[in-house]
Amino acid sequence: MSFLDPVTLEVFKHLILAIPEEMGANLRRTAFSPNIKERLDESCALFDPGGRLIGQAEHIPVHLGAMPSAVQAVAQDFPELRPGDQVIVNDPYRGGSHLPDIPLIAPFFWKGKLKGYAVNRAHHADVGGKTPGSMPGHSRTLDEEGIVIPPTLFARA
Repeated sequence: MSFLDPVTLEVFKHLILAIPEEMGANLRRTAFSPNIKERLDESCALFDPGGRLIGQAEHIPVHLGAMPSAVQAVAQDFPELRPGDQVIVNDPYRGGSHLPDIPLIAPFFWKGKLKGYAVNRAHHADVGGKTPGSMPGHSRTLDEEGIVIPPTLFARA
């Protein structure tokens, strides 16, 4: 087994880490929501095909904690994703954190082979529920807090 020399390894690390940083910059630039654009309540990361973290931007760590479970749920429910597909999920039992934090998960490929997933999770102001703003403290069921989205194909190709 050959190992990279320290300089090459450091350059490669920074190349990988630049991807989720740029994902976050694009998300903020194109967002309409002040939660994303101004409060920066979003996070981006890359995962390998097994749902293991490859690289994350320095965004909100609590978002990143639940992302591997969301990626694994998507990989399990959608084993045949294609380039350009995206899956949405916020179900806390399938990798969500709280309902307003909604991830979009997109597979990425190299020479036709799945190499991993690009993920962003962003906070949305209102996802329904019993009160405006979602997640009332007197909720007795998850559905009373807002819409629960199981892994769902959001975009095809």
